[in-house]
Amino acid sequence: MILDGRSPDAIAAAVAALRAGELVGLPTETVYGLASDAASDAAVAKIFAAKGRPSNHPLIVHVADAAGVAHFAASVPDFAQQLIHAFWPGALTLILPRRPGVGGAAAGGQDSIGLRCPSHPVAQSLLRACAAQGLHGLAAPSANQFGRVSPTTAAHVQSEFGDSLLVLDGGACDVGIESTIIDCTRGVPVLLRPGLISRAQVEAACGQPLRSKEELVAPDPRASGTLEAHYAPAAKVRLMDARALQTALDLLGADAAHIAIYARAILKTPAAGVIRRRMPDDAAATARQLFAVLREFDTQGARLIWIETPPDTPEWEGVHDRLRRASAA
Repeated sequence: MILDGRSPDAIAAAVAALRAGELVGLPTETVYGLASDAASDAAVAKIFAAKGRPSNHPLIVHVADAAGVAHFAASVPDFAQQLIHAFWPGALTLILPRRPGVGGAAAGGQDSIGLRCPSHPVAQSLLRACAAQGLHGLAAPSANQFGRVSPTTAAHVQSEFGDSLLVLDGGACDVGIESTIIDCTRGVPVLLRPGLISRAQVEAACGQPLRSKEELVAPDPRASGTLEAHYAPAAKVRLMDARALQTALDLLGADAAHIAIYARAILKTPAAGVIRRRMPDDAAATARQLFAVLREFDTQGARLIWIETPPDTPEWEGVHDRLRRASAA
């Protein structure tokens, strides 16, 4: 059931469901999440079961504000505090040392935990209402089957889990791809997953160079959305430059069928059955619509999705990451 997330009655119904150990579809500025009480191992187990997600693959815990960090984190390095000050509420997740006995199931059994404070007004309303009732945070991975395309509308969530799930409708997500994830457990900031918030922004905010996980010998903590194959539609995704796309279309000619193309370049084909969507020239605009476009291609029956490789510039890093993982599935 989809309820208007702006309604106080809908927020109250969602809080009641969460307190009863049920799951709720939650809008954030990045993507929609499948939320449960992060402190309840039984409720968190329902997320893993509903998504078909391995229980050792950690979930991000969403908190109402920076004060909520103290309930879950054993310590917060100075540079992490600077990132919280600069980007929360917002599309940034921090991996921090976990307090013993708190959020173990949500953390996938690790001694670290991912925390984020979303900026979406519906998410904020729900998190604050939950905090007032003693629920200090909500575990909320993307509200889709594990490994598949993340949802950016309430209807996407309903299509994944059916009418029985209470989903708060907050409109289409403004960001459209998942949060940037920074590991803060090693004494230096380490990028685990790129997103809308760029490397340069992170470095400017914390006053330290942002390290890549490949640079460090110690194993990375497991984190959401970092599997090699992820974010995949049912159709096979292939990345190509504009010249390769046009060459492939020329070779198929009028016989091209069940192909969807997402590209910035103007491409020509005599085939009437090719599905086309133009990729915006702006990285943020592309991120905002990316998952919705992939879902649309599946709905329209595409068997192959050909995508023009985005520019190799810093602002496109988050989109690059999602497309690379989608094409690896």
